[in-house]
Amino acid sequence: MIDYKKYYKELYGVKTKPQILNVPKMPFITIEGEGNPNGEAFKIAVEALYSLSYAVKMSYKSANIPEGYYEYKVFPLEGVWDLVDYTIGSEDKDNLKYKIMIRQPDFLSVDLFESFREKVSIKKPNPNLNQTKFEYLEEGLCCQILHLGSFDTEDKSFELMEAFCNQQGFTRSSKIHREIYFSDPRKTVESKLKTILRFQIHQD
Repeated sequence: MIDYKKYYKELYGVKTKPQILNVPKMPFITIEGEGNPNGEAFKIAVEALYSLSYAVKMSYKSANIPEGYYEYKVFPLEGVWDLVDYTIGSEDKDNLKYKIMIRQPDFLSVDLFESFREKVSIKKPNPNLNQTKFEYLEEGLCCQILHLGSFDTEDKSFELMEAFCNQQGFTRSSKIHREIYFSDPRKTVESKLKTILRFQIHQD
């Protein structure tokens, strides 16, 4: 079985010190939205992503096993975060704009995705399933770090990352950033949350 933390160590086996890397093109199931991530709408969107991702993983038990199927561990939830109104700021969580996603195995295709979505909508209906997309995303040159603790203290990690980039001759490209969640905030003590923070950079 492929364990993403071991097999894709550069992307997911991240340390608490900033690192610069090239993030390649990868397949994802995604969904976009706006508003407070603590709200019901965000929860339903996350459930839609996991329903599809586990349907893909468990497809080896079906009558039609996808061509090229291999055993793997479901990838973690990720989110790309931006602001609806830049004059307000991120302190107002209702002002957040997001694209959340779960990376998929290489054997998944657009046609397979559509088939899985149709089956899941029958077995486990979710109002957000029709908003999900299958797409390839490529971030390119980035800086990332493993952030420990509350989401509200992420600014300290971002400051550390930006200082490191400046020392290396790089600049953060925008305030948009990616988060990769290794912990479920509903079940994990806040001080023990583990989240990869990543943003795109360019050379000065």
